[in-house]
Amino acid sequence: MSEVDLAGPGLWTTSVGSFPKPDYLTKARGQRARGEIEREELQELERKATREWIEFQESIGTDLVVDGEMYRGDMVAYFAEELPGLEIGGLVRSYGNRYYRKPIAVGAIGRDRPITVEWWKYAQSLTDAPVKGMLTGPYTICDWSFNEHYATRRDFVLDLAKVIRDEALDLEKAGARYIQIDEPAASTRMDELDLVIEAMAIVTEPLSAHTITHICYGDFHNAYPKMLDIPVDQIDLEFANSDYSLLDEFGDNPFTKYVGLGISDVHSHALEPVDDMVDGIRRALKYIPADRIFVDPDCGLKTRTVDEAKQKLSNIKAAVDIVRGEL
Repeated sequence: MSEVDLAGPGLWTTSVGSFPKPDYLTKARGQRARGEIEREELQELERKATREWIEFQESIGTDLVVDGEMYRGDMVAYFAEELPGLEIGGLVRSYGNRYYRKPIAVGAIGRDRPITVEWWKYAQSLTDAPVKGMLTGPYTICDWSFNEHYATRRDFVLDLAKVIRDEALDLEKAGARYIQIDEPAASTRMDELDLVIEAMAIVTEPLSAHTITHICYGDFHNAYPKMLDIPVDQIDLEFANSDYSLLDEFGDNPFTKYVGLGISDVHSHALEPVDDMVDGIRRALKYIPADRIFVDPDCGLKTRTVDEAKQKLSNIKAAVDIVRGEL
């Protein structure tokens, strides 16, 4: 397990990855899709929004910063658009009234060039705090795509794992000390958890960075403790949405990794009181030591408004400061 090089006794604050896009960027993305503005104009606004989110995180003292993914639409389609062997299909409803364009595997998956490295370098240039490298995991890319090329899902997933590994290595070479490989689909099919583990091993085996995966809103109780076999240093989990029920599992089978402790429900407009967040952190400390805990929202905040996201992040930081003062 890698060592964390952040200051302090633990309970480090971070975010899972995505933030809501400001109105000017949402408007510009629509204009770009209609051919009304040039790509360079959109990219400049994406850089502006990234800078604003970095500045906000610095203003509240976030320990491990994210770039907010201002340059992405969907977490799978973003990578599929850049990987040879994948094409972008039609719109598919994902949750609520949100849609994404589902990729289609039409040939062997490859990778011509780094996809996220320049954005990571830009974000890291804006702050002295470490910035996470953010990747979508091979199992989730497969699970959220159509397969018209590979004989088996395993073949599809393992080819994806090789290109995500290469992207992670390029991030590490660029200086990323924390790399997150999101696998939100990992807890939805218990019969394929071994495949998640096999693919993640391909991605993380050559890395020396602190590796993280995020798993959200799945069948946690059946996935645990098997999920501890996923070869990463840290697993980010949602706790607020389920009233911290997963902590009960840790009594019988101790959690052996760093944890991303989700203490704010990102699917709710309600702003959790700081006292409730404090209580959640205290409950977690009965099972996991402070120097193994990163505190964050349950999942990405992209579905909230900008104001809601900022309020939730500010309350998380306030709750952490209270509990740190008690330790």
